[in-house]
Amino acid sequence: MRISELSRRSGVSIPTIKYYLRDGLLPAGRPTAANQAEYDEDHVRRLRLIRSLIGVRGLSVSATKDVLAAVDEQQGDMHLLLGLVLGALPVERSGRPPRRDDAAEPAGAGAAAGDVGTAAGDAAGDVAALTAEMGWKTSPNPPAAQVVAETLETMRALGVDYDWRSLVPYAELADRAARLDLDQLRDAGDPLQQAERAVLLTVLLEPALLALRRLAQEHHSALRFGNG
Repeated sequence: MRISELSRRSGVSIPTIKYYLRDGLLPAGRPTAANQAEYDEDHVRRLRLIRSLIGVRGLSVSATKDVLAAVDEQQGDMHLLLGLVLGALPVERSGRPPRRDDAAEPAGAGAAAGDVGTAAGDAAGDVAALTAEMGWKTSPNPPAAQVVAETLETMRALGVDYDWRSLVPYAELADRAARLDLDQLRDAGDPLQQAERAVLLTVLLEPALLALRRLAQEHHSALRFGNG
């Protein structure tokens, strides 16, 4: 297809496509004449992933370039590819992700869940205990674990008695939600399509999931405390 068709199919403007070509985010097309080239479905899929990373995840062009470089190396490993595009795994400036054998060990391995939480005595230890209790395999020090730890620290600073055991029912709900997320990737057979859909489902759905929680809270509050 010509660049005009590529623009129409991907939803990315022609000047932006040319910028991505110059900056190396998008591979060059097949030359057909002076200053002309043809593009294919791989370009469409890559442009949609670029648009998702920049427009939805909010990455800079430079960070997107690093992620895409790592994605190019990991297209045969869907687990690592999803971790890269969703930000669960860090990407070095070289574009290389962590080694696979470093990226999937059970959090809190080597100790019982209760032992981890009590021995550590802090929010980070609680997160390790929680993930061990759930049997979750995660990369070392994932950003999401830091968010959970910081939240627990804040709650304790405000005098709220909350530890990892209180989060287990929520973790079980999150586990079910994650299964649903991954189930929705099955129809997208191409790795780049799966990566794009994963970004959209994760980032775009999160505000809606929070809003659904608020609606459910209102409903159950009315049932328990409302006067009809």
